[in-house]
Amino acid sequence: MASFAASAQYHTGMPDPATIPEAYEGVLLRRTLAYFVDLLVIGVLAVLVWIVFAILWVVSFGLLGPVLWFLFGLIPLAYHTLLLSGPWSATFGMRLFDIELRSVTGERPGFLQALAQTALFYITVGATCSLILLVALLNRHKRTLHDWLTGTVVVRRFPVPWGAQERSRR
Repeated sequence: MASFAASAQYHTGMPDPATIPEAYEGVLLRRTLAYFVDLLVIGVLAVLVWIVFAILWVVSFGLLGPVLWFLFGLIPLAYHTLLLSGPWSATFGMRLFDIELRSVTGERPGFLQALAQTALFYITVGATCSLILLVALLNRHKRTLHDWLTGTVVVRRFPVPWGAQERSRR
């Protein structure tokens, strides 16, 4: 039975909390703190973009106003999607707290997976006033609803890929 569990973990790519508990140590706290750092970065980006958009709005005599407001609203979505699908698989806050987003197969998420994960995060958190995040307290992998729906998991960053670590333990 143990070999079946080990082989199931190997095929899914997610580290098993029973065999590699350090993959999930402090992930919820780190994830929360990372998001607050990301909010600060997004705030700074929003101020800089707002200055540029204000100039464009004045120069266009207000004609670009609706388009600029729409683009302004995409700042958080673009920030998270581009950084999560990038080579680090982590936002600046996640890098600071040594965590990363991975697909359940152990690979880095692609652009569409990161976009879906980010969009679902904002939709579910907004619709439930953040209560949906409590789902992470109810499972071993500390996954939230948007993680489940997009096939992702947030883990501690380690220099060796998860699959290679598991194989070396056998």
